[in-house]
Amino acid sequence: MLQRLKNQLGSIVDWFTKSAAGAGSHVAEVAKNGTQRARTGFRAARGGLAVLGILGAGGYVIYLYPPVKAVGRGDVGVRTSRLSGEVTEWRDGSVFVMPGVHDWRIFSLRDQTYRPASSTRADGPSPFQSVEGLSLGVDLSVRYALDPAKLRAISASLPENIGGDIVEPAVQSVIYKIFARYTVREIFSTKRAEIQQSIENELKARLAADGVALRGVLIGKVDLPADYRRGMESLLAEELATEKMRYTLELKDRRVKETALDGEADKVRREKAAEAAAREQVIAAKAQEEAMKHVLPFKQRQVEQRQLEAEADKVARIRISEGSAQARRIEANGEADARQRLAEAEVYRLEKVGKANAEQMAREGALITSHPLLIQKALADKLSDKVQVIIAPPPADGGFIGANLIGAASAKSGH
Repeated sequence: MLQRLKNQLGSIVDWFTKSAAGAGSHVAEVAKNGTQRARTGFRAARGGLAVLGILGAGGYVIYLYPPVKAVGRGDVGVRTSRLSGEVTEWRDGSVFVMPGVHDWRIFSLRDQTYRPASSTRADGPSPFQSVEGLSLGVDLSVRYALDPAKLRAISASLPENIGGDIVEPAVQSVIYKIFARYTVREIFSTKRAEIQQSIENELKARLAADGVALRGVLIGKVDLPADYRRGMESLLAEELATEKMRYTLELKDRRVKETALDGEADKVRREKAAEAAAREQVIAAKAQEEAMKHVLPFKQRQVEQRQLEAEADKVARIRISEGSAQARRIEANGEADARQRLAEAEVYRLEKVGKANAEQMAREGALITSHPLLIQKALADKLSDKVQVIIAPPPADGGFIGANLIGAASAKSGH
């Protein structure tokens, strides 16, 4: 056990010496000169100076290669012990790595994509070959990532460039072989999904052996040879024309069948409608017959009721006529009585008025006889609204001033 520790310590010292020599040659030169001087003059202090030189070189190496390593997100660090061979994994943090004691590597667990760019064009440097021997390009994408479950076991054997040393050769060996099994037409149109599944199945097993997990394979654009593309376009045009004609004929056939079915349906619909109409007529006739059984007595009762109503109306009209005649007679008698009473009242009124007028005239005659000038006043009052001024000479005998106007003088002369 002691011998083993001495051997490991010697390996550490050698590693520090080599590191110091490679990192800083001037430190090694100083140590070498010190060692020579110690051999010539200071043999007793040789061991202490050697230790000091080793410690100085070790400090310089630690300065150049710090023992604390950081692990970023999405990465995993693998630390391998040279003493015991123990392998440990570290994620998202800082790890102590002793130079000369531990081996340290960082692996990315993120998904990565490999695309064979030289095989994307038919006229490119590395096109694919179909079963007919034609060259074609395929835009292929392979997505992969390291398998964390296997990383501890295979970390020591993994190369530095995993994509270039493991994934790329595996993909190249699989895809060329699989594309060579199919024709250009199958690769371009009919067997794309089958080809993609075949590549995934075969490539997954091959990459899994190296600790790489296959996430998926995508087949994009297929670049066909120019001559084949022109021939395929013409062929596709003819096929499209043929398909169009076939669809047109099928459509016309369906239209003919649809027309025939519509005719049959219309015929059946008419027959059903006629049957339904006939049934409706029969049902209506039966219903009418049943209704007449109830309608005829009702009609008869209506006729009888109308006769009774006519008799009642006749009697009512006779009674109304008799009442009207009687009322007219009563009105005539009343009107005759009223007229007679009016006549009697008029006679009585005239009699009373005549008596009053006679008495009035008697009183006025007596008054005029007593006062003859009242005649002049009355005449003036009568003519006041028609004649403004009357100029007449007074009579010589002192008589009425208007005697000349009314012809009183003529009357006297006549007498």
